[in-house]
Amino acid sequence: MRGALGRRIDTLGRVAGGVGWIAAENLHLTLKFLGRVDEARLGEIRAALDRAVAGAAPFELRIEGLGAFPTTTRPRVIWAGVADGGRALGELAARVDAELAGVGFEREARAYSAHVTLGRAREPRRHPGLTAAIEKGAGERFGTVRVDRVSLMRSDLSPRGARYTELSSHHLMGGPDMAPHTPPRSEPSRETRDGPR
Repeated sequence: MRGALGRRIDTLGRVAGGVGWIAAENLHLTLKFLGRVDEARLGEIRAALDRAVAGAAPFELRIEGLGAFPTTTRPRVIWAGVADGGRALGELAARVDAELAGVGFEREARAYSAHVTLGRAREPRRHPGLTAAIEKGAGERFGTVRVDRVSLMRSDLSPRGARYTELSSHHLMGGPDMAPHTPPRSEPSRETRDGPR
């Protein structure tokens, strides 16, 4: 699926300048963005994620169609949508949001919108070629994936793009990984963002 999305990003990139496209290996579905997090809080976050996935069953997710926020005529974020499995994913995101609210993270103000971000426009403007390409891909199917875990991820941002590190994984119907959760050492970056995926 990442390969199919990566190929679509390549074709979109040929018709649109001024867009920061996501590398295929970095494509993901975000359930909740946490922002900067003190490492001392990682234990309570992992425990909250364990509670969020407890009793949740694995499910299939189909990625289908292209779109953009706020509109296809002035795209800021270009995305691939979620078809089958979207309701289950939304319920999982709601469980994650509720459990993390219990340990002090602010609840989401907006309803969860399941999507895979493909690129972000550097400035809002009309781009007829990109608009036409997005609208043409409205029904395109990219594949299915089995969702069987939630990962707590760290993203380190740099001028070369984001570098993602999995801090822990929490399995649906299986509990968390039993491996020790020791964050790897890395160079400090200008900005560090954590969030479950």
